[in-house]
Amino acid sequence: MGLSKVVLRYMNGKVVKGFTQNFSPDKDLFHLHTEPSLSKNAKEVVVKALKAIFFVRDFAGDSEYRERKGYAPEENPSGRIVEVKFKDGEVLVGSSLAFNREKTGFFLFPADPKSNNSRVFVVFAAVEAIRRHKSD
Repeated sequence: MGLSKVVLRYMNGKVVKGFTQNFSPDKDLFHLHTEPSLSKNAKEVVVKALKAIFFVRDFAGDSEYRERKGYAPEENPSGRIVEVKFKDGEVLVGSSLAFNREKTGFFLFPADPKSNNSRVFVVFAAVEAIRRHKSD
């Protein structure tokens, strides 16, 4: 697996940025590094403590940008279009190829192609509701 830039959002509101190369949706733990060289000591992360793992293009992002919460009529994403509402009120819209409630979470691919997030691993324990999105 290649190196990924991630932003970890914990259920308690804490946010941590770093790099990982060993995240797997089927494992309970992974390692986070503060430097892309992976030369610093890795911090062990327990997935169940997280709200979500945001796989980002850039750590800075654009605080002024408002992400689109749906698909254009001509767009045909793979998977099911869903709206995820987190317990903290945040809402994400995107597509998911599959999710199984017996797992820890699932990947969501944002509806907005200009999103800073290339994908998001959503942790079920942090979710209030998941529903099919109206554009589906």
